[in-house]
Amino acid sequence: MSSNASVGVIQMGKLVVHIAENGHSYQLECDEYTLVEAVQRFLESVSGIPYNDQLLLCLDMKLESQRPLSTYKLPSDDQDVFLFNKARMRSNSPPPVPEQVEIIDIPDPPLPSSSHNPHPLDDVSDPALKALPSYERQFRYHFQCGHAIYSRTLAKVETCERLLQEQKVQERALEIARGNLDHFYKIVLQNYTDFIKCYSQQHRTHTNLLVNFGRDMEKLRSVRLLPPLQTTNRKCLLDFVKEENLRKTVEDCSSSHRQFENKVSEFKQEFGDLKCNTETLFSGKASFLVKDLDLAIKDHQRFINEQKSIMQALSKDVNTVKKLVDDCLSSELSSSLRPHDAVSALGPMYDSHEKSYLPKMQACDRAIASLLDFCRDKKNEMNIFVHNYMQKIAYIQYTIKDVRCKFSLFQEALKRQNDQFEHLKVVRGIGPAYRACLAEVVRRKASMKIYMGKAGQLAEKLATERDAEVRRREEFLKVHSAYIPRDILASMGLYDSPNPCDVNVTPFDTNLLDIDFSDLDRYAPESLLGPSPKSEKHVASRTSLSTSNDGSQSAEVEGSMVDMHEKYDFHDRLEGSELVEIAGTSKIEVENAKLKAELASKIALLCSMSAELNYESLDDGKLENILKNAAEKTSEALHLKDEYEKHLQSIIKVKQLQCESYEKRIQELEQRLSDQYLRGHKHSADDDRAGSAVSIAKTDDENKSEVSGVGEMHIPHAMEEVSCGSSSIKSGLPDHDKAQEGLDDNMADSSTMLNPHLDSSMLDLHRDKGHLSDKDKKETPLSDEGITLAASNMAVSMSQPADVLSYETAVEPGGDAKASDGLVMELQNALAEKSSQLDNAETKIQELTDEVSKLGMELEINQKLLDESQLNCAHLENCLHEARKEAQTHLCAADRRASEYSALRVSAVKMHGLFERLRSCVLSAGVAAFADSLRALAQSLGSSTNENEDDSTAEFRECVRILADKVSVLSRQRAELLDRYSKAESANEQLTKELAEKKELVNTLYMKHQLEKQANKEKLSFGRLEVHEIAAFVLNTAGYYEAINRNCPYYYLSAESVALFTDHLPTRPSYIVGQVVHIERQTVKSPPSTSSEQAESTRDRVDILTSETGPSRLALKSGPTSNPYGLPVGCEYFIVTVAMLPDTAINPPAS
Repeated sequence: MSSNASVGVIQMGKLVVHIAENGHSYQLECDEYTLVEAVQRFLESVSGIPYNDQLLLCLDMKLESQRPLSTYKLPSDDQDVFLFNKARMRSNSPPPVPEQVEIIDIPDPPLPSSSHNPHPLDDVSDPALKALPSYERQFRYHFQCGHAIYSRTLAKVETCERLLQEQKVQERALEIARGNLDHFYKIVLQNYTDFIKCYSQQHRTHTNLLVNFGRDMEKLRSVRLLPPLQTTNRKCLLDFVKEENLRKTVEDCSSSHRQFENKVSEFKQEFGDLKCNTETLFSGKASFLVKDLDLAIKDHQRFINEQKSIMQALSKDVNTVKKLVDDCLSSELSSSLRPHDAVSALGPMYDSHEKSYLPKMQACDRAIASLLDFCRDKKNEMNIFVHNYMQKIAYIQYTIKDVRCKFSLFQEALKRQNDQFEHLKVVRGIGPAYRACLAEVVRRKASMKIYMGKAGQLAEKLATERDAEVRRREEFLKVHSAYIPRDILASMGLYDSPNPCDVNVTPFDTNLLDIDFSDLDRYAPESLLGPSPKSEKHVASRTSLSTSNDGSQSAEVEGSMVDMHEKYDFHDRLEGSELVEIAGTSKIEVENAKLKAELASKIALLCSMSAELNYESLDDGKLENILKNAAEKTSEALHLKDEYEKHLQSIIKVKQLQCESYEKRIQELEQRLSDQYLRGHKHSADDDRAGSAVSIAKTDDENKSEVSGVGEMHIPHAMEEVSCGSSSIKSGLPDHDKAQEGLDDNMADSSTMLNPHLDSSMLDLHRDKGHLSDKDKKETPLSDEGITLAASNMAVSMSQPADVLSYETAVEPGGDAKASDGLVMELQNALAEKSSQLDNAETKIQELTDEVSKLGMELEINQKLLDESQLNCAHLENCLHEARKEAQTHLCAADRRASEYSALRVSAVKMHGLFERLRSCVLSAGVAAFADSLRALAQSLGSSTNENEDDSTAEFRECVRILADKVSVLSRQRAELLDRYSKAESANEQLTKELAEKKELVNTLYMKHQLEKQANKEKLSFGRLEVHEIAAFVLNTAGYYEAINRNCPYYYLSAESVALFTDHLPTRPSYIVGQVVHIERQTVKSPPSTSSEQAESTRDRVDILTSETGPSRLALKSGPTSNPYGLPVGCEYFIVTVAMLPDTAINPPAS
């Protein structure tokens, strides 16, 4: 599966391919240049899936046969390939065969026997010691039985895990197939959604055209043309088209519309079934099968763990009994442990093996066996699920392909429908187009007026610039002509003057109809635009306003434009209107003309939009959303209006309170002012003005404390309102100088009316002050204080009755007002500062309160913890006392065990030395001299006896001696066994020869028996043979098959029959039994003549067997060709053709 590349580095890797139908996986060694076809050929050889039925998917990509793996970024460690069998995805494919699980059967070990496994302790007289080897054999048998059960269980568990892994592979394969199907389904679903959207819009539009056709015709018939446009054949809008042709077109469109609607309904039903099948398929998943199986395997893991623990216990018991037996053999049992005690201890262990351990392991094995059956059932269920699922996917993919082919047809049908309904759309578009044309006429008339006005303005501007240039040249010549001669100046060309400029505009639009907006609504009403929602009708009705040349009409037009939500910049409109100055035409008339042009342009635009946009074409949901949004915006605007109205009412109330407080103060100041003015009337005008100003200042200083408490309470708030009013006046009044002049005049009039005590000189004084203030305003800009006072004067003059004189207009802003303002500002600042300090203090107090509450809660919690700690301390003291007592007990036991351990260690060291000597003796000597070495070791140990040695050393010495004796006995027995083996081998060879002879005899007898049996069973014919009879042919010495016959000899088997029976055998059989199907009678004649004709005729009558048929055919060895069987001339013989009998075995002759 690998290929070579001439240049570059070849990326080698492993490609994992999973089979979807059974979950099997295959791993391939390949490189990036390997063709997909090579992979498919390999998979065909290992999985048996034909090449043409293979479908390879990697994620959402289909692997093409002629492309290399590098096209799909393969081989890769994180990407697997899934193989799907196309034959299994067909609807007529058979279901998968049940899963066959093969488990290696591990047999149980044979029962233990002392004869097969003798032990040295079997011959002892002590029954306890004699029972120890029996226990050892039984314990080993139990361990071997447990190991066999455990091995079988592990094999079953591995099979279960393999089945689980295969099901997981199948689940992943289904996910890949589902993802591939989902990709194509989303594409076709998007195409279907787009088609239905286009069709729904087209269907509503066409249905509306068909339903409202009569109403549209009547509407066109009811609208009369303008008198200048009427002719003999055209009186109304309906005359623009031919009614008879339209009626026929409507019938054709209606029929086509119904047919297409039926087709689309069938298509919707088909796609609905596809969608239902796809959603049902996506809802069904195989994860529940895998999940249940995974949980079952994890749950049965406890049986494996239990078997492991039992095996550990059995192994431990085997080691224990082995140690006891070894101790008995070495005679090193301690004085405290006697053989009877050891046997009595092994009895319960044996019972636990027989009654607990082994039954538990068998029960665990049965549980795992049932788990294997469950896994096999789940695997079969998964195979069937995958089979059915892939068949459904194949059916859905076929349906998707069919639906995608239909989309092009329906798109073409949509286009044809649009082309067919274009003639009906003309009827709907006549009315809006007619209204748009009339609106365009009105717009052009207004535009022409503006255009002419701009031309006149341009002429006036150029004339003004020419006059300025002429004056400048005259002044230049006047200054410099006294020094330069005139002829020099003339030669320089400085006496030339600019020529006047004439702006002439050729008349245009002379053929426009003489109509206005009133004529537009009269001859082309708004109903021509077609049906519209109520809200749109309401808005549109507000736009149909008649416009005249006065200012009120322009205001109405402006209001209608605002209602249509058209956004115009007010300042831009003013700038544009100021550029147009036409002689004999006011500025508002120019602006009115511009507004007319804009309104007519928007009407024409609305008509064009209504022809293209039909409200019936909108979805009900979209139309409802539009109306809902409009209602929400309207309610929000009304709510803001109500809120602003309440705000204005509150401001008015505050102003009223402020005016009442100012009224009282103004009355008092007026009285003092009039008295002061009368006293200083005798002085000059300048002295009077200065004296009045000083007296007013003094009077203000004296009467600060006399102002009423109500006024003082409202002054800070009033000053705030005045400052707000000043800012609003700055932004809202374009020319505040004129406003101030009007305000001064009004205040002067009011003072004259309300204060008859003031004489004419006082009024003149006011006029002089007013003129002075006007001059000052022209020279310097108005300050903020002046604007504030002006605003306050305006507020007072508008809110007070006609008999109140405003103090701010009568008296110039003086020191008293400034001082009071400063005091108010200081008080406000101090109040704000104190308020902020108070807020900060409240915040800190609140934080401290919260902190105190938290500390209290923490204190309670700490108190509870303290109580619990005290209880825990008491409990710990009791535990500590008990632990001390237990530690003392353990310390005594540890000391005792330490002394025992030291003694055991000394004994172990001695035993280790003895075993080392034994080990060196065993390893140094060979097998033959093993008995001699052991005997020498026993003698050396016997000679080195010591009185102080312990029992274990003596027992070890005795064991070595016994072992030496046993080994010597075994050596002698080994020699005897070798001698016996040689004799047995020679006898075995003799028996083998006799057996071969007997076998040959048996085969011969069996063949005879078969012949007799066949003859008795099939009723062989031994007389004259007939067709359909059964005959037996035996191979004669000449090499031909001759029939067994009593009275009629010379029946020979034909060459074709011989070939039929011998082609499939390595050697020719000794007999042939078959059913006669044809008999040819032949006569032996004299040798053939030289003529070719006789030879040819003789050749036709005689069967000639040649050697070209191969080694299994008969061949002529001697004699003439006309007498192959060597019969005398004139003798009759028969060539028999036979057929094989059913269930007939042809056995070759025994060698």
